[in-house]
Amino acid sequence: MARLLLAKARADLSAARLLASDPDQDDGVIGFHAQQAAEKAVKAVLAASEAEIPRTHDLGYLFELVGSVAQVPQSVGDVVWLNPWAVTMRYDELDSPLDRRAAVGSAEAVVTWAQGLVPR
Repeated sequence: MARLLLAKARADLSAARLLASDPDQDDGVIGFHAQQAAEKAVKAVLAASEAEIPRTHDLGYLFELVGSVAQVPQSVGDVVWLNPWAVTMRYDELDSPLDRRAAVGSAEAVVTWAQGLVPR
């Protein structure tokens, strides 16, 4: 399960990268894929430690859980700012646009971190 989740995280990261390069693409779609990449990467780490994987999109909560099985660098834990892009932004609007570079960079940081913790 951990390898599958990590593969799905990489797929969402790839989508976020590709979409972020298109100025006509909606920020909500890019933010969603960036958040999903981070979420699935954290869940991959949980799965690798045989922990229960909750059905939640809350990155803060997921990092709390994973903190009991792995050290979470601040640069990785700081991606909780992507949370609104998981659900809220699919149906509502925020007052500010997505920082596409930051979103993709945050997702990349989490996926890279997770790859180091999930056995091949």
